[in-house]
Amino acid sequence: MSKRTPKIPFGSSLSRTVSGRSSRPTLLDFARSCSNRTAVGIAVLALLSTPAFAQSLAITGATLAIGDGSEPIRNGTVVITAGKVTAAGAGIAIPPGTKTIDAAGKWVTPGLVSGFSRVGLVEVPAVNETNDASARSPFSAAIDVAPAINPLANPVAISRTAGITRAVVVPSTGTGIFAGQGAVVDLGADMSPITKPRAFQYVEMGEEGAKDAGGSRPAAILTFKTMLREAQEFAKAPASYDGRSKDALLNRIDAEALVPVVTGAMPLMVHVESGRDILAVLALRQDFPALKLILAGAAEGWIVAPQIAAAKVPVIAGGLDDLPSSFEKLAATQSNVGRMVKAGVAVSMGLMDRDEGLQLRLATQQAGNMVALNKVPGATGLSWGQALRTISSAPAEAMGLGDRIGSLKAGRSGDVVLWDGDPLEMTSAPLAVWIDGIAQPLDNRQTKLRDRYATPEEGVLPKAYAW
Repeated sequence: MSKRTPKIPFGSSLSRTVSGRSSRPTLLDFARSCSNRTAVGIAVLALLSTPAFAQSLAITGATLAIGDGSEPIRNGTVVITAGKVTAAGAGIAIPPGTKTIDAAGKWVTPGLVSGFSRVGLVEVPAVNETNDASARSPFSAAIDVAPAINPLANPVAISRTAGITRAVVVPSTGTGIFAGQGAVVDLGADMSPITKPRAFQYVEMGEEGAKDAGGSRPAAILTFKTMLREAQEFAKAPASYDGRSKDALLNRIDAEALVPVVTGAMPLMVHVESGRDILAVLALRQDFPALKLILAGAAEGWIVAPQIAAAKVPVIAGGLDDLPSSFEKLAATQSNVGRMVKAGVAVSMGLMDRDEGLQLRLATQQAGNMVALNKVPGATGLSWGQALRTISSAPAEAMGLGDRIGSLKAGRSGDVVLWDGDPLEMTSAPLAVWIDGIAQPLDNRQTKLRDRYATPEEGVLPKAYAW
């Protein structure tokens, strides 16, 4: 005897269910659910039936979040023209001829930005053929991850389905403390993912840096200083730099790659966790004052937050760290982000563990937890607007792209997400995603497998699934 699946209204905060399994609505579901076939239904179906190019679009009546740290705006409107946001807020005039989506009861945010990831570099971490995050090669600082980023990797579509439209992609170290040059990418359904190649240089300090440098923190710091001095020597006289000398730590290619770092033209992202290691990194500016630092990790950042704020160094932190998983994280607390923001530090959030290549969708959980912490006695959290900022405009600004992505301010890229509810609640899901004003598909390998096997009929399963 078959059971009928109960129907839940589309606007409900609960996910739909298919044969008892959790399922999130897609853009097509959203359009079909509108029985009157006006407003949302017609507009979304029109978007789905036209070629993939940027269209003039207005989304009206939604709870609108700009992404700049401000609180949500009721009955807001965002207008996208030629792939750019042209206006967002309350009482916005809609240009004549603009396609309009009535999103009353829904939420609109900028596309989310993952501040630390390895999406597109890693598909199956344990399978070397699908893992391009690190390499044991003669090169280190000169390695550029951009050519290796695969827009067809399954985690890209899965992350896009969760409202992530851009990501900071970070290499891993191979044979030394410098890992190479990371990139900022978009997660669009096309073969041109690179937003900004060579966006920063990445270096390991702290425990991992000590290991890569031979076994101690002093060795890592000395190695770091020596390498940057060699880069300065290369900048002064490229033709006479001898990277083949037995005393040289950098070959010519790596020395050249570090020149933008020592001159401040390229940001240097430093992975460091403990309070003492953070101070040691900040002190490096005494020898190299032009360094444009970004701290990644900073699990104990709250201990030295005043010093980080005074140095005006942005931080990309994990939002789910609440226990000491290593000796350099003994003071880890989930209040870390809130305490740093309270001290005036510009904080973004990203994934700092084994999930950085696969689970970018945890961004909203990270941010939502920051809001929930306000209800925990003794904890320090963030306001809703501050929390969204850590996964939208803050990482964009840390990468020097705040004028291009990360918010719904006029002139920014048309990266927009329409949600069925509060995006920082785990029961909410995207109904539609636009990147550069182009409507994106909301299916992925997981949804296809779900749909394939949600209601199997006896006798049609592949042999491997037969009992």
